[in-house]
Amino acid sequence: MGSRNYDSEFLKNFWIPNHVLVPDSKTDDGEIDAGDGPKCPVLVFVNSKSGGQLGGDLLKTYRSVLKEKQVFDLGEEGPDKVLSRIYANLENLKVQGDQLAIWTMERLRLIVAGGDGTAGWLLGVVCDLKLSHPPAIATVPLGTGNNLPFAFGWGKKNPGTDEQSVLSFLEQVLKAKEMKIDNWHILMRMRTPKHSCDPVAPLELPHSLHAFHRVSETDELNIEGCHTFRGGFWNYFSMGMDAQVSYAFHSERKLHPEKFKNQLVNQSTYAKLGCTQGWFLASLFHPPTRNIAHMAKVKVMKTPGHWEDLQIPSGIRSIVCLNLPSFSGGLNPWGTPNRRRQRDRDLTPPYVDDGLIEVVGFRDAWHGLVLLAPNGHGTRLAQARKIRFEFHKGAVDHTYMRIDGEPWKQPLPTDDDTVLVEISHHGQVNMLATHDARSKSVYDPSSPYHNDAEDDDVNEEDILADEFRKFGAADTFKIPDEVDIAHLS
Repeated sequence: MGSRNYDSEFLKNFWIPNHVLVPDSKTDDGEIDAGDGPKCPVLVFVNSKSGGQLGGDLLKTYRSVLKEKQVFDLGEEGPDKVLSRIYANLENLKVQGDQLAIWTMERLRLIVAGGDGTAGWLLGVVCDLKLSHPPAIATVPLGTGNNLPFAFGWGKKNPGTDEQSVLSFLEQVLKAKEMKIDNWHILMRMRTPKHSCDPVAPLELPHSLHAFHRVSETDELNIEGCHTFRGGFWNYFSMGMDAQVSYAFHSERKLHPEKFKNQLVNQSTYAKLGCTQGWFLASLFHPPTRNIAHMAKVKVMKTPGHWEDLQIPSGIRSIVCLNLPSFSGGLNPWGTPNRRRQRDRDLTPPYVDDGLIEVVGFRDAWHGLVLLAPNGHGTRLAQARKIRFEFHKGAVDHTYMRIDGEPWKQPLPTDDDTVLVEISHHGQVNMLATHDARSKSVYDPSSPYHNDAEDDDVNEEDILADEFRKFGAADTFKIPDEVDIAHLS
């Protein structure tokens, strides 16, 4: 592809007419014929602070090959404002019978360059805006984990920022297929403590958890005497061991951001923290009170309206609720259950659009290393439509939680209060995927899962183990002035 001559005819596949991008502007003077609109019109969103200098360089390159007004720096303007403005203009032009506007609306695709937190922000905005023609989204890997890009075939290594690399990526976007992906709504509720009127500050909830905001008093989810938060995710929710290591990494990066400008250095530091946190010798360094079963009662809903207890083995110190077959930089904790597992335990492969979330457990860091082996996977606990964690007073006063790569330290009850975390299906958005993407659709007969593919169930343990809410990414998402957007990557 490097020798291809990317001329203006190729780039016309992506250019958007000026009057579509800027309300009340003049139509392009012959640049695009009304009967022959762009095959793949794109809007590009770049977190210029992601990947060290890479984000800024990538922004410049995209602006040099596309129209400057179709490339946006997320450090200057949020995607909710951009998309609201452009889609309002598209709808107005559509009413006027503008064929180029109609053509653009039907074919528009989005590109987002940043970490998983940045990509999740854009996904949340598209979900919240409830657009008449929701665009499909391609993700450029500029973070540390890059699970979203990897799951859909866009790789996990930071990309080149030169013109040839950008043009090659655009050609992939042109050829990419569209896939649905499940969204998951997360609700967290805790009683208002008697000694304080506001428990929000100690939580230090991650800024990229765009919708983890308190619901208003008029919201139907609000319960008097409780603080209720809600948000959403696309990749995973995890709790325990892995989230603690992630929290240590993010804390260190906030203290010394100058040391975290290289992807390889970041990944190396992450691995070292996994050792120093003592999870390779969990039985010595971490008491049984750190086991998930000691901290929470877990319930799952496998069939609508019916909750059942999920028995968590006593040695499980980390639990992961997976939406995508990509975790911690591309690992697949669920794997593909063989035919016997599917029959006896009613398990399925990890489809990304089946309305089910995969629940996996890990005992310690050594258990996590099994994911590096062919067909390796964690302890499969359940697949569910909903999952609920109930935390009551116990021997520990906090745990660690993580959503799509962003961790926080979660206080737990110290009296008779209860902390509730509930995850439920939220709908779907459109993603762009290359033809060798790891993510598979339950509706795609060409998927290898439909051909009775099976794994060897390495180290498997035989353990039986409300929809369509707004994520709040649009309009309500605010990055505090004191927070560097680099922390979203």
